[in-house]
Amino acid sequence: MAKEMRKTRVGQVVRHNNDTTATVEMVWRQRHRVYKKQVRRVAKFYVHDANNDCSVGDTVKIEETRPISKNKHWRLIEVVTRKQIADIQPNEIS
Repeated sequence: MAKEMRKTRVGQVVRHNNDTTATVEMVWRQRHRVYKKQVRRVAKFYVHDANNDCSVGDTVKIEETRPISKNKHWRLIEVVTRKQIADIQPNEIS
């Protein structure tokens, strides 16, 4: 597949349990044709993350690639924004 023909998506990491595999969720809103109500649409992608760069909550950019496994057809390009982690622990608040 030519490099310029590959699809790219931006989504949020919802799961990173396995080694080198992350699950990215892309959410968008679409108007229902009949009822004219906003409907939430979700697409899940299994992404190859070779260096384990991303973690849950990060916004990432992914790119379509050759099949890496049964369900993995996407590769991590970059981490756009990282999830903010609080520096204080819950027991330090009180």
